[in-house]
Amino acid sequence: MANVTTSSGAATGVKTKAAGGGGGTMSHGSSLFDRYKPEQGKKVRGFTILGAAVMIFGAGRFVFDRLSVYREPNQAWTQVVAVGVPALVVVVLAWLSFYYIYRKRGSSDFLIATEGEMKKVSWSSRREVIGSTKVVILFTVLLAVFLGLVDFLFMNLFRFIGVLKLGAAATGKSS
Repeated sequence: MANVTTSSGAATGVKTKAAGGGGGTMSHGSSLFDRYKPEQGKKVRGFTILGAAVMIFGAGRFVFDRLSVYREPNQAWTQVVAVGVPALVVVVLAWLSFYYIYRKRGSSDFLIATEGEMKKVSWSSRREVIGSTKVVILFTVLLAVFLGLVDFLFMNLFRFIGVLKLGAAATGKSS
């Protein structure tokens, strides 16, 4: 077990695998809310936990809606179950999200590396993005017009040679 110094200067025991890291988690000596490498990958971890929170509350709402069918106004225990089970689902999923995003070594290292790679990306300027967007929109409109004309020509060609019948004759109804 290797000792890792946290931002506060306290040494924390951390399980490690062979060189290169991998699976492992923080050891049993750490607090419930200690984070692995807390000063690294803050943006990616923050946005990941935000996305997880949206999905978690959606899952809680889904469970709440499904259990509302079983609520009976005369029985208090049905109210407790209808609210308690979704709350439990939210708490469990929130803890699992925190665990995998902030405590589990493998997923934390992945998110930290992701943020590092995002900093290396050469992003296009606003002017280049606007120019490229205009080209895509123009090309899409021109392609739609071209395909509309080809469709119109084929429709008239097939109508002329008798393959396509439109109107009252095609449906068998008479006016």
